[in-house]
Amino acid sequence: MFSIYALTWLGVLAAQISPGPNLAAVASVGLAQGRRPALFVVAGISSGMLVWSMVTALGLGALIEASPLVLLVLKFVGGSYLLFLGIKAAYATLKGGANTTFAPDSRPLSDGLAWRRGVLVLLTNPKAALMWAAVASFLFGQGLSAWHVLAFGPMGALSGLIIYGTYAWLFSTGVAMRGYSRFSRWFEGIFAVAFGAMGASLIWAGMQEARN
Repeated sequence: MFSIYALTWLGVLAAQISPGPNLAAVASVGLAQGRRPALFVVAGISSGMLVWSMVTALGLGALIEASPLVLLVLKFVGGSYLLFLGIKAAYATLKGGANTTFAPDSRPLSDGLAWRRGVLVLLTNPKAALMWAAVASFLFGQGLSAWHVLAFGPMGALSGLIIYGTYAWLFSTGVAMRGYSRFSRWFEGIFAVAFGAMGASLIWAGMQEARN
């Protein structure tokens, strides 16, 4: 189980490091308003991760319990989506990385509004929902129970808190804007390898199960 967690965590970690709506929300607030509002945005993003992880773990777990065939379908659907994310990241790596220019957001935010912005950024992003569903599908496909899948949620939220919290600190000092684009291509490469491996293994497991 720990090796499965480790591979899944590596993929989620790479996704969190890579450019996306979460990083853009943290960076834009950090650049214009400083560290405190940016950290509250981070807290909101991590809270949203807990929500999506819980919904996907319990929701998919209930579907699988109701019909075992659902797990086979999830292996193909979730595996295909993870593989798609891996290929997309690989393309970005070969192309030279994603656009890493972040515009400062100077609209004043209280602590509560900053937290709410983080939550909304995560919960209204359909890609985040699909990614967590695909991650849950991978974990279920490895034979883990709904409670084991649910237990992974806080791990993903904690790594998000640490990674985006680091970004909040760096962007509030202006350091990250000068250096992030230099390393973003490597982050995309790690993302491509991790999610590609997860997706391919999940599809392979589905093919093996379908033959039996």
